[in-house]
Amino acid sequence: MDREQEEMQFLGVFGIYREAYRIIFSWRKIFSQITLALILPLSFIFLAHIEVSNVLFTKIIYNEVELDETQVGTRKYEKISDMISSEWVYFWLFKAAYFTFLLIFSLLSTAAVVYTIACIYTAREVTFKKVMSVVPKVWKRLMVTFLSIFLAVFAYNFVSIFVAITCVFLVGPDKVVPLLFFLLMVYFLGLVYMSIIWQLASVVSVLEEASGFKAMMKSGELLKGKMWVAIIIFFKLNLSSLALHILFENKVVHGSSLGILNRASFGILSLLMLLVLYLFGLVIQTVIYFVCKSYHHENIDKSALSDHLEVYLGEYVPLKSKDVQLEQFDV
Repeated sequence: MDREQEEMQFLGVFGIYREAYRIIFSWRKIFSQITLALILPLSFIFLAHIEVSNVLFTKIIYNEVELDETQVGTRKYEKISDMISSEWVYFWLFKAAYFTFLLIFSLLSTAAVVYTIACIYTAREVTFKKVMSVVPKVWKRLMVTFLSIFLAVFAYNFVSIFVAITCVFLVGPDKVVPLLFFLLMVYFLGLVYMSIIWQLASVVSVLEEASGFKAMMKSGELLKGKMWVAIIIFFKLNLSSLALHILFENKVVHGSSLGILNRASFGILSLLMLLVLYLFGLVIQTVIYFVCKSYHHENIDKSALSDHLEVYLGEYVPLKSKDVQLEQFDV
């Protein structure tokens, strides 16, 4: 990252895109290795989940339709009923395994990319072997932050349902629909805000001493003044991911008329596009961290950051708060 930190505060949406592209292109070897080792499995798991879930769910629906057409109490009815119960068990076990592996590779990928960019920023030598040795230790901090945001979202959903039910009982029937629409919009905006907080908190968890709720609070402070930039980028990346999801479902999952060869071609294309999107998104969220730091006139001491990025006696040493609550610089 050759750009002076003072200049990064002026980066907007497209400036952040350019900076992320420049970092990836300049260090394409290390990012290619990270992509093949972590982001490729993550992308494959995501797409395979769509295909397998469709197969399992279609089979369940088919058997349930057949069950409805079978006389109750017959041997065939009992057999189909038992089969459906087993299929639902397999379906939810598969979902649980999917979310577990998705979470693991997602956090590992985040740790690898953020640590790599921090090494680049401090002009420290970075190798794939070094990154992979640090990642498991950083991953623990990211897991604490994930569990914290999970609890926060759970509490947010509980409160949202309580507020919605209370408001429905307090207003008349003619106002229920507009009220529910308004509450749904507020609820959606809250989820977007918490998602953005989580993404930046993941970077904070790697580069600073804070993790969990403390990292979330730090993330909220950093985003002040740059929230709209983060929101625009969030929507662009997620709309791209949604479009890719729809394309994969239409051309691969439900595209039987295209033939096996064309479906395989679209599947490979979707996989390549998704891993590029994942990598780009992870680099962008790290760049946003440095942009927010610059915007708040916090000058990161590169030597202090470099020292704490080292693996000391096999232990990852996070950046101390005294090093990241950095001295102010004049603009």
